[in-house]
Formats: sequence, structure tokens, C-alpha cells
Amino acid sequence: MAGHSNSVRLYRTLVLLGVPLRWWVRLQVSGRSELPPANRAVLVVANHDSMLDPLAIADTLMRAGRPVRFLAMERLWHSRVLAVVLDGVRQIPIRRGQQDIEAMQNAIDALAEGDAVCIFPEGGLSGGRHVRARSGVARLIEGCPDAEVLLAAVAGGTDLARFPRRPKVTVELFRPRQPVRNSTAEAHSEIAGRLLGEIRERVPPVAAGRHSDRLRATP
Repeated sequence: MAGHSNSVRLYRTLVLLGVPLRWWVRLQVSGRSELPPANRAVLVVANHDSMLDPLAIADTLMRAGRPVRFLAMERLWHSRVLAVVLDGVRQIPIRRGQQDIEAMQNAIDALAEGDAVCIFPEGGLSGGRHVRARSGVARLIEGCPDAEVLLAAVAGGTDLARFPRRPKVTVELFRPRQPVRNSTAEAHSEIAGRLLGEIRERVPPVAAGRHSDRLRATP
């Protein structure tokens, strides 16, 4: 319990340090009322077009009293300093493209403890392309069926490359159109694709780049 309290304090400190960034990117959030109470597990499923996306989601949830644990690429832990910070706020390293069973179990355990966990079903930055959803999100739902599922559509982070122009980052939280339950009638890949599809209906993929004209990708 003491370790968890220390993690929350560190998380809050990082959010405070991020206030200037929040101001710079003009972060706007809608749908925070969709978050369940702090003692209820929630799985946040989000698109990933920019490195700002996890920061925007973390700020959004922390300001609602919900520190979030991301399934983050394992190579981030290669930096000793960053590894200390990531471990301090209880992030979950995952080896992408390798069916990392240990990482998935760690995420399921976190949900079972009532934590907020975030996963990017695209598995990495979209690069402005429609990417097929990976099935890990459905495996988490199957592993912790009591967790509530919340979708997050994040937009505007790709404009950070246009400095000194200020981006306008938005985070929209919303519920899936249909209750998400694993069954033999719907495969893991279908569940993952359906959830990502609902997000992409609101936020089509956008490529980052200083000279990008922000043309939206076509399926």
C-alpha cells in the first residue's frame, strides 16, 4: 500500500510538472464523467498518432483522480533514468510483436486490483495509416471481464512538429456502442477491430510532420 501511495504522489508531481505543456498544447477534454469511480477497474483503449497521446491521456485521467498504467514499449526502460520514473509510476513494459504473455498478465493483474490501464491496440504510432488492431485488448477484457471499457479519441498531437505554432490537443472519452464481452461468436481480432474502428470514426489517422498538410488517411 505504501508503494502505491508513493506511486500516486510521484504521478501527481509529474502532472504538476506538465502544467506548462498542458497550457502550450491547449489540452481540451470531454467525457471525463464517463470514468467509473476510483475503486472500479477501467480499461482505456486509445488511438496512437503522436508521442503526446499518452501524456494527454495520463493528464486527463490523473486530473480525475485516476492514475493510469500504460502498456508501454519495453525499449523505454533502456534509459536508466526513464526506467526509474516509469517503474515509480507503475507502468507496464511490453515487448511488442512478441505476444508478451507476462506483460498481458501484469495488465490483467492491475485491472483485477481496480487500476486504470491504457492500451493502444495499433501497437505503436499509426504514421497516418489505418493499422489493423492487435488482439491484446480483447485478451485483457477476457482476463478481467469486470473491468469497464472506455474508448479515448486523441487528436492534435501531431501538430507539435510545427513549433512554434501551438497545437490544440483534444481527448474525448466515450463508451463503446455495444457492451464488450468475449464470446465464441466474436473473435479477439474482431473485438479489437470493432473498438479501434469506433475510435477512428471520430479521429482518422494523421501523420506527424512539420510540413504535413494533415490529409487524413483513407482505409
